[in-house]
Amino acid sequence: METEKKQPSAVSDVGAWAMNVVSSVGLIMVNKQLMSPSGYAFVFATTLTGFHFSMTALIGLVSNATGYSTRKKVPLLELLWFSIIANTSITGMNLSLMLNSVGFYQISKLSMIPVVCVMEWILHSKHYSSKVKIAVIVVVVGVGVCTVTDVKVNAQGFICACVAVLSTSLQQISIGSLQKKYSIGSFELLSQTAPIQALSLLLLGPFVDYYLTDKLLASYKFSSAAFFFILLSCSLAVFCNISQYLCIGRFSATSFQVIGHMKTVCVLILGWLLFDSELTLKNILGMAIAVLGMVIYSWAVEADKQTDSKVVPRREDASEEDELLKQQMDTPFKDVELGKSQA
Repeated sequence: METEKKQPSAVSDVGAWAMNVVSSVGLIMVNKQLMSPSGYAFVFATTLTGFHFSMTALIGLVSNATGYSTRKKVPLLELLWFSIIANTSITGMNLSLMLNSVGFYQISKLSMIPVVCVMEWILHSKHYSSKVKIAVIVVVVGVGVCTVTDVKVNAQGFICACVAVLSTSLQQISIGSLQKKYSIGSFELLSQTAPIQALSLLLLGPFVDYYLTDKLLASYKFSSAAFFFILLSCSLAVFCNISQYLCIGRFSATSFQVIGHMKTVCVLILGWLLFDSELTLKNILGMAIAVLGMVIYSWAVEADKQTDSKVVPRREDASEEDELLKQQMDTPFKDVELGKSQA
C-alpha cells in the first residue's frame, strides 16, 4: 500500500520538475530569438515580463470562472508585499545584468543558493545536514566553472546585485511559506499574485526598459513574427510560473535553486546545438561537476527524509511500550484488591 501511495507522488514530483526545466529552457531559447539583435530586437525585458504575468492572470481568471480551481482568500497586504518583493527581484536582476559583467551576474545568481539556505535558517529555523551542504558546494562550483568568465563589478552594479539576490531568495521562500500558511495550492496562489504583478510591471516596465536600453516601447515596430514569438514567450511563461510555484510548494526554495541549475546545463547544450555557441572543455567539465552535485543533493535529501521517518516510528513504539508497561504495573494492584474483596 505504501509503494502505491508513493508512486503517484514520485511521478507528480518528476512531472513538476520536468515541466519547469522544459518550459524554462524553452522560454530562454524563445526570448533569445525575440530579444537578440539578429532576431526581432524586442529588448523590453521588464515589459515582456508584464505580458507574461498578464497571460498568467488571464488563465487564472478563466480557471476560477469555470470552477476548475477554487479561490482561497489571502490577505491583500500579504499579496501586495509579495508582489513588491517579486517585482524588485525582476527589476534588480535586469539592472544587475546591465551594470555588471556577465561573469559577475552569474556569480550573483549562484550566490542565491547559500543565501536561500541562510534565510531559511533565520526565518524558519531550518537546518541542513553535512551531506546536503557538500552537495550544494559541488553544484555551485560546477555551475561556476561552466558559466563564470570575466568578472567586472562596480559599486552601483554590486548594490543592484545584492538587492536582486536578497529579493529573489525572499520571494522564493515566501512562495512556500504562503502556501503552507493559508493551505493554498500553487496555482491558486499564483492566480492571486499574477494580476498585481502584471498591472505594476505594465505600468512601470516601459520606464525601467527605457532606462536600461534608452529605447521606447512605442517606437518598436511590431511584425507578425515578433507578435507570434511574444505570444509563444507568454505561453511558456505560464507553464514556467505554475511549475515554479508547484516545485517550491512541494519541495523547498533551496531544492528549487539546486536542481534548477539543470536548466543552466540544458541552455548551454541547446545554445551549442541551435545557436552555434562555443562549448569548451571547461564548460563540459563544469556541467559534469554540476550534474554530479545535483545527484548527490537528491541522494542527500532523500537520505535525510528516510532518517527523519525512522525517528517518528521509534517514538511511537516507545510510547506503546510505556503504555504496556503501565498496564502491567497496574494489573497486580487490581489482583490484590480483588483478592481482598473475595476474602
